[in-house]
Order: sequence, then C-alpha cells, then structure tokens
Amino acid sequence: MTDPRPQTPDPRSLTPAPRPPIKVLIVEDSKVVQEFLVHILTSNPAIQVVGIAENGEEAIEAAAKKRPDVITMDVHMPKVDGFEATRTIMETAPTPIVIVTGSLRTKELALTFRALEAGALAVVLRPPGIGHPEHEAAVRELIQTVKLMSEIKVVRRHPVAKERALPPTARIEIRKTAAEIQAVAIGASTGGPPVLQQILSGLPQDFPVPVLIVQHISAGFTKGFVEWLSDTTRFPVCIASHGEYPLPGQGYVAPDGFHLGIGNGPRIVLSDHAPENGLRPSVAYLFRSVAQTLGPNAVGVLLTGMGRDGAVELKEMKDKGAVTIVQDKESSVVHGMPGEAVALNAHAYVLPPDKIATLLGTLTGKRSNSKTKVEWRKP
Repeated sequence: MTDPRPQTPDPRSLTPAPRPPIKVLIVEDSKVVQEFLVHILTSNPAIQVVGIAENGEEAIEAAAKKRPDVITMDVHMPKVDGFEATRTIMETAPTPIVIVTGSLRTKELALTFRALEAGALAVVLRPPGIGHPEHEAAVRELIQTVKLMSEIKVVRRHPVAKERALPPTARIEIRKTAAEIQAVAIGASTGGPPVLQQILSGLPQDFPVPVLIVQHISAGFTKGFVEWLSDTTRFPVCIASHGEYPLPGQGYVAPDGFHLGIGNGPRIVLSDHAPENGLRPSVAYLFRSVAQTLGPNAVGVLLTGMGRDGAVELKEMKDKGAVTIVQDKESSVVHGMPGEAVALNAHAYVLPPDKIATLLGTLTGKRSNSKTKVEWRKP
C-alpha cells in the first residue's frame, strides 16, 4: 500500500550538479612563462589547462581541435603573432580570448589593441613573479578575468562585415539644436575598445564638443589605449587631468584608479571616491556628474559591457533632458550594460556603432565621417 504521507526529499538530490571546469588553452612561446601560467591557472580548482600552444599557428589548430572555453594569448610570437591568431580563431573557431602580456611598451601595446580589434575580449598584465608585492593581486585579476570571459558567448567574425538594415519603423525627429550640446559622455566595458575606435573614427575632425570616456580596462593599459585610439582614429584623445577645461573636438579618457566627471566651468573633475558597481573609474559617476552639471545640454552613450554600470545614471541623464543612446544587441559583445539601460527605458536611441557616430555628428551640426546613410528611427 502506498504511504499517503508527503515524502521528504533526500537533501542530496537538491544539491546542484558541480559545474565542469573552465577549459583554458595557453598560447605563449616562452617555456618559463608557460609553466608560470599553468601554475597560476591550475591553482584555482575551477580552471583546467587543456593545452599549450607555442605560437599563433599552433593556437589556431588547438582552438579548433580542443574547443577551449577561454584562450590566454601572448601577442609577440614566432610564425604567427597574437593579432593574426586572434583574427583567424574568431573567423574559424570563435572563442573568448584574453590577451596576457608582460610588457607595456608602446610597440607591444599597439599589437595588443589590434588583437582587441580582431575580437579579443580583454587584456591583462601577466602577473609578476612570486614574492613581488603585486603578485597576488595580479593573479586574482587574471583568474577573475578568465572566469568572467568564459561566460561570454562569442560569435564568428566574418572577414568582411555585412551591413545590417534597420527595421522599417517610424522616423524620430531630432529636436536638439547644435548649440545646446556641450559634451558627449561615453561609457564602455567588455568589447568597448574597437567600438570606441569605430565611433571616434566616424566623428568629423571639427567635432564641436568634448567627448568624455570611461572604458573599463586593466590598470596600466590606459596610456597605451589612449595612444592607440589617437593613432587609429585621427581624433585627438588624451588622459583627463583634474581641473582642465575640456576642449571641443578632444577626447578625454578616465585615468587608472580615478572617477571622471565634469563640474561647473565646465571643468574636468577626477575623484578617488569609493568604487561604484565595484569599479573606479565607473560610468555611473561620469553620467551622474554630466546629468547634474549639464542637464539637457549633453549626450550620453552606453556601449557594450558586462553588468549594469551606468544604466541607472543614463536614465538620470534622460530625465534631465539629455539625448541618450545605447548600443544595439546585435553589435554588442556583451549586452549587459546597454541591455540594463533599455530595461529601464533610459534610451532615446538604440543603434550600432557606425550609426551612433552619424547621430553624434547630426546632433552637433557637423557631418560625420561615417559612410553610413541613416534615417533616425525608433528602436
């Protein structure tokens, strides 16, 4: 006879199944560094090293055969360098790639950011040796980056990008006049560098307002990032300094470890206040300061990235009358930040990068360098 009393489930049956380890392929030509990275990564039980490639040629083959969850990629290697390997892997066996470099020299950083153009997701400095005062913090950053990037579903990159048509929706009327816009504030995280490059490349050389930028990037890479943007976009970009007057047609990037904002004058404000959303600099700080100082006389742009940094504050900008733009899902590596903004109705426009550049030119009364013909439409 069946027992009518409710059965208490076995607690063991409620325990979730353990997650499989994150499979990592290490691409590095130095045997000493290979062993060092294996030691670091396998010190975390959630990570399993499934292979080592000594050059880009081996990396391309191993990515296809081993199907790792993440690849750590050196940039300077024999036969095929890290840029070419990244480009080919993203076209043939798309995999989250983290650039791990031991140098901050200009030449090496240039190749590093080219790899980000080709589809790599993040760049970190290789941890210094055991006993170095920064060793443990750098190890934590590398492991955390590998874990975070393993969660991103990357898509195949095509050698020639196909232009996507916007859906046939109603036209939007732009009510702002060029004289009203005093600054553009842009926030980006994972996948942001090549998007920023595309947007800044599309702006006219006589762009009439300053552009304030917060890009989440590992400490130590900001200077190289700024130089790469300036060299590849022909739009002047510098690291922001506290108290300076922002100039039209100039980009200002938040320095390592400081929030970037704008105060009365208007003048640039740098702050070492506590991190927001776990980040300093944070997009939230930038957007909030722009909302409070410039109100309706600004444009806010939220680009690809994990998490929600800046989403609430973009809504604050919109509520103050500013023009607000988010990157569309199709062109975002990670639609976390812009997706959160859309959920809050913080946006006036949802656009891909080339059309963002064109809209910024239109809003400020200047013709964009973008070759894309755009009719403004509701998202």
